[in-house]
Amino acid sequence: MSWRAGRRRTPLPHVSRTAIFLPTLAGVLACGLVALQSVEASAQASDKGALELVDPDVFRACGDPRNLPFSNEKGEGFENKLAELFANKLGKKLSYTYFPQATGFVRMTLGSYRCDIIMGFPQGDDQAQVTIPYYRTTYVMVTKRGSGLEDVTEIGDPRLKDKRIGVVAGTPPSTNMAINGLFARAKSYPLFIDTRADSSAQAMMDDLARGDIDCGILWGPMAGYYASKADPPFVVIPLIKETTGPQMTFRIGMAVRPADQELKRTLNKLIMENQQEINKLLISYNIPILDGTNTPITGETLSKRP
Repeated sequence: MSWRAGRRRTPLPHVSRTAIFLPTLAGVLACGLVALQSVEASAQASDKGALELVDPDVFRACGDPRNLPFSNEKGEGFENKLAELFANKLGKKLSYTYFPQATGFVRMTLGSYRCDIIMGFPQGDDQAQVTIPYYRTTYVMVTKRGSGLEDVTEIGDPRLKDKRIGVVAGTPPSTNMAINGLFARAKSYPLFIDTRADSSAQAMMDDLARGDIDCGILWGPMAGYYASKADPPFVVIPLIKETTGPQMTFRIGMAVRPADQELKRTLNKLIMENQQEINKLLISYNIPILDGTNTPITGETLSKRP
């Protein structure tokens, strides 16, 4: 699992006080003149976004090197493909900065100016500025066909009372499991891991395939992707009927630095203009996506939309 399932407040880097100390008045005046010239030059270039970006000709995305279905170093994740799409739309080159999505991810990517855009970020997280959402998803339950649990839609369903349930520790559904007394036979998986060496989602799916657990409760994008890889594929049930416990459905956008207003506006426009193509991309990775009424968006329903 990664930082996506939990929240961390990560401070942006600051300038050392010793770095801005000037020993003489002449130094102050010289610095002020240079700064004024720099501001004037930046203002002239601001229409192209150069005021905000390290390299305005490159779409510089931030990602995890080993965290499918989101991203990997081979460019196989849906966030990789979305970055390619947007870079092409803008006529820019694409570059990626990879860092494991654990504690320090925002600080070591956006905060360090190594890249400009985190391709997937939940709205409401205050570590960065977030665009309008490009998909809405939820935690889901995953089980085998023939388990008798295929139509369970709530964690409080009585059929789960004696089941062995897999859950990632510290995620929202673990609270609902505790409320319903389901931890006696539960199997817990770690929330914060180094994705270069481990995957809680894959471990849960492996346990389900072996019969070590009867079902798993997992973040929707990871569940949908890994469940589709099983043979036969597992059943994925969105948990959209929960009435107690914490929020389990989230809107996902892209994150930029707080100062990058023009970039945010550009991304918002791209999302609105390409939503159908984005939906098709997500569905191709078996990501469970929902509309505003919690109705699943599928390839079939997408084809019926104007």
